[in-house]
Amino acid sequence: RLLKMKDFFPESFRLDLEDEKNAFLKLCKEEQIWICKPNSSNRGRGIFLLKIPAAGNALQLNLGNTEEYLLNKKMSHKASQARIVQRYIQQPLLLEGKKFDVRSYLLIACTAPYVLFFAQGYVRLSCVNYDAASDDLTVHLTNQYMQKKNSLYRDLKDETVWRMEHFNSYVNEKFRKTNRLPKDWVFTVFTKRMQQIMLQCFLAAKHKLVCKLGYFDLIGCDFLIDENFKVWLLEMNSNPALHTNCKVLKEIIPAVVYESL
Repeated sequence: RLLKMKDFFPESFRLDLEDEKNAFLKLCKEEQIWICKPNSSNRGRGIFLLKIPAAGNALQLNLGNTEEYLLNKKMSHKASQARIVQRYIQQPLLLEGKKFDVRSYLLIACTAPYVLFFAQGYVRLSCVNYDAASDDLTVHLTNQYMQKKNSLYRDLKDETVWRMEHFNSYVNEKFRKTNRLPKDWVFTVFTKRMQQIMLQCFLAAKHKLVCKLGYFDLIGCDFLIDENFKVWLLEMNSNPALHTNCKVLKEIIPAVVYESL
């Protein structure tokens, strides 16, 4: 059963397509936050927040010349790179007051025929408590590359990554009764939802894959859970980071690589 995109993917627009850009500009009236990011980058590079309506007027003036606008934002990447804007989810579920997302893995083990595997990953938390109004990107982006820019990271790095077992226990203890969740929600409902979303994305993109015996790829899939326990797909990443710069990652990443091979 296919999901509707609005049920798992935040409203998004491609700024390199005229009709989508114009549709987005029509929304730049109410007070809201959007996240703008390049379509083919990683580690949070080139990402910034658009706070409407404050940024709306500047955006409206400059999106006719997107390169000029992005140069004004002092982007380090080529300004002509295609970008998307995505509605920012301002009511994320918090763990001990901190924003988090979940990195899981989709292994396309074979393309002739198609063989897919799912692997649990880990939870990525910010160093500091969440504040939707903050201009500090380390509050909003939880990946390790971005968290390293926070002065607290050196002392807190092992606290910014949780094993899924830790996450499951925390949800059971803190949220199960008040939110009427089934026991082990993380390993049942949440996991099934991630798999369903991954499969649907694969089916949407499989016609673009080069299908040859021996071809495979490991995809890093990032999910966010809001305060109503709705699961959102943020993005899917080819060439996901495989660094082992904290205790949990030293346990998880080698196993993922070994099992993939």
